[in-house]
Amino acid sequence: MTKPLLNAEDLRFTVAPMMDWTDRRCRSFHRVLSRRARLYTEMVTTGAVLHGPRDRLLGFDAVEHPVAVQLGGSDPADLAATARIAADYGYDEVNLNVGCPSDRVQEGRFGACLMREPALVGDCVSAMKAAVSIPVTVKCRIGVDDQDPEEALDSLAQAVIPAGVDGLIVHARKAWLKGLSPKENRDIPPLDYGRAARLKAAHPALPIAVNGGVTTIAQAKALLRNLDGVMIGRAAYSDPAILLDVDSELFGETPPVANAFEAVEAFAPTIARGLEEGLRLHAFTRHMLGLFNGRPGARAYRRHLATAGMAPEAGLATLREAVVHVTRATASAYGTDEAWQTAC
Repeated sequence: MTKPLLNAEDLRFTVAPMMDWTDRRCRSFHRVLSRRARLYTEMVTTGAVLHGPRDRLLGFDAVEHPVAVQLGGSDPADLAATARIAADYGYDEVNLNVGCPSDRVQEGRFGACLMREPALVGDCVSAMKAAVSIPVTVKCRIGVDDQDPEEALDSLAQAVIPAGVDGLIVHARKAWLKGLSPKENRDIPPLDYGRAARLKAAHPALPIAVNGGVTTIAQAKALLRNLDGVMIGRAAYSDPAILLDVDSELFGETPPVANAFEAVEAFAPTIARGLEEGLRLHAFTRHMLGLFNGRPGARAYRRHLATAGMAPEAGLATLREAVVHVTRATASAYGTDEAWQTAC
């Protein structure tokens, strides 16, 4: 295979693409918490990009770099054209979805059902590689339905590696295309991190990351002994404060902010610009609800944002009022300002 355009470290820690969650406001917030995490868009389909509102679908803030776009599709020509458009927008990577099991995705002949068509996936990767000079990666499952994960994942790798794929992100579960909902497919099929590790051992030159079930930085560190990277999804969204440890724990670098309180203030200018452009506060704070999870006052913080934060006139003052619930409760719990600031 040709040398991948990605370095293994590029995939060391990534935040998963999640529909209805990882929009541009979410990604800008996550960037406040970590300089090094690689961020991914929600999946966008080739049809939507080629025929729909491109700026709304692909627009992003420069602060989000490094950021990758995830595409859904199975027509090599359409994927090549869409990848070229995404590259022109300035994305750092194009990722092909070969893991989503939803009925709508299956009807469009893309997502996880493509695990059954590795040759087609290889053609898609080859077409995108010929169209762009940025890395092209694939996010896949270890298999679907009654496939043998050893054979299914090997077949996919053997199709995309000669096509020039720059990296694989393996959701270490099968997907059941019938009988399980997308939500159930994220939890019920058993995890098999070992399968991803065996793929890496067989292809040492190819950057390979693992996804699925990882909820802590400690888990990520353990998996990094045998793999190049770890992708975290729901845990990073529901408890975004875990991203505060990414730069120091996984890259040995100083994080951009020291704690969740600093993160709120660092994100405030972005929120202010959005409010001036006509967005509502909720467009930003819905991605921040879990920021203080596990701390005194966290419930009152969430409740304030879920009530006052929904009002049309809500602004930065509303967010700061919500944070006060945490500062007061934490100071009370720890006794002194110095003690609670150290604890946070």
